[in-house]
Amino acid sequence: MDTAIKNLIFDLGGVILDLSVEHTLQSFSDLSGLSKQRVKELFVTSSAFEAFEKGLISEVEFRAAVRKTYSINPDDATIDAGWNAMLRGIPVAKLELLKKLKATYRVYLLSNTNTIHLDYINTNMLPAITGDSSLDPYFHRTYYSHLMKKRKPDAEIFEQVLQENNLNAHETIFLDDHADNIAGAKRVGIQTFHVLNPDQVIEFFHA
Repeated sequence: MDTAIKNLIFDLGGVILDLSVEHTLQSFSDLSGLSKQRVKELFVTSSAFEAFEKGLISEVEFRAAVRKTYSINPDDATIDAGWNAMLRGIPVAKLELLKKLKATYRVYLLSNTNTIHLDYINTNMLPAITGDSSLDPYFHRTYYSHLMKKRKPDAEIFEQVLQENNLNAHETIFLDDHADNIAGAKRVGIQTFHVLNPDQVIEFFHA
């Protein structure tokens, strides 16, 4: 890694947290009787999913949108379970890596997420792995799209992180698994690493 790098900005899903959208597509397919391909098509075309990540609609409105999108009527817990099915785990090795990096670099989290996912991570996943109830101790600061009312890959979300922490873009590297988010960071001058496989994160820093 470039010796000029002082700041690290991590995505969460697909980088720190193991993610499989296929599991959520399968859950909604099972609930609706639609094919996974059709579930995915409706997911992409519905504005509700992006609005939820931007904190523009509530959990109640989001669940109502899921019911309408897939013509289903399960209870809230069933919808949440399907929505959370994509969250597969957080490897302890990743958390240990973050602790080590935090001693040398300024380390940040920048995630497109939502209240249902973050609550599940904090109340179910982390306590089972480490006993923690938040990712905050692993970073100097955490940024979540639904709290910022902004979403990657928009330039303004990257600019906010840089400005609030007085970071120089050329001294900062952003790690994400989505090409469009990588492109968004590059547009504001941030160095990037496109994570194509979750294991690459550990390999990148060991190298």
